[in-house]
Amino acid sequence: MFTRRVLPLLLALVVASTLSGPAAPARAQEDPLLVPWTELLPPAPAGYEGSASDLCPQGQTRCVDIVIREMTRRTDRLAKRCDHDAVFALTYLRTTEEYRRAIDDPAFFDDTPFVNHQDVVFADYYFRAYDDWHAGRDVPAAWAQAFRAADGRRITGSGNMLLGINAHVNHDLPFVLAEIGIVQPDGDSRKPDHDQVNVFLNRVTERLIPELAARFDPSIDDGSVPYTSLDATATFQLMAAWREQAWRNAERLVNAASPAARERVAAEIEDAAGATGALLATQYGYLPPLTGPEGRDAFCAAHRGGS
Repeated sequence: MFTRRVLPLLLALVVASTLSGPAAPARAQEDPLLVPWTELLPPAPAGYEGSASDLCPQGQTRCVDIVIREMTRRTDRLAKRCDHDAVFALTYLRTTEEYRRAIDDPAFFDDTPFVNHQDVVFADYYFRAYDDWHAGRDVPAAWAQAFRAADGRRITGSGNMLLGINAHVNHDLPFVLAEIGIVQPDGDSRKPDHDQVNVFLNRVTERLIPELAARFDPSIDDGSVPYTSLDATATFQLMAAWREQAWRNAERLVNAASPAARERVAAEIEDAAGATGALLATQYGYLPPLTGPEGRDAFCAAHRGGS
């Protein structure tokens, strides 16, 4: 209850703080503003449960390298044909590449092998959703919205990015966290490492938005403010809020009193992600004949998807 009341207020304060006062030119070597507000929200009590996934259980770094190679293969294929799914695919690839750079510092996470394990399991959720959708199999509603919008070229590039993030973070992430475990064997919460992910997500966002705009859809960076990172900051704060909510939903799954209670929580997660996806699809949808994907597609074709 505390989290549900305080989370929106904290997010509003953070966004307001980024928009107030004169903006100084941002230097390329500096990370965008990071306000680590999620660290102020303590984890709920939960018992230790080992990971139920057998994907890279030892958390070797080479597992992350394999994931990046697979993401690169998929992204290159989508980009060459200017598929609208390429926007989220590149978003996820660049994020994972930044994660790989982060773990070159052995002190970045408390338990790097476990976070590597999480990285592989999390990516597998996306790979399976994409493959299932394109094979005609059922996928969660939030993923169906993202893939349907991309297939039908119905929404802007920003919409493609946000619909993909919504499906992967608001829907997939709680289930991934619950599957692999949110408590260490010694009883300590894994939330500090969960919050630490925000550091490299914040770092990659500022470079990501201009690349997406330069390769796929120039409108993606229409909200940018010259000489600042305010567009990246706002985008990141949305992701941080969604990731905090994903953690709380994982706690609800883990602490459910019965299988039936867990099913109710799972249904609520699915419904909420679906509702957010529907809102985003409306907000970022084209309005034919006034707006449409033609200009974006022509731009991407002229640049061959940046390949």
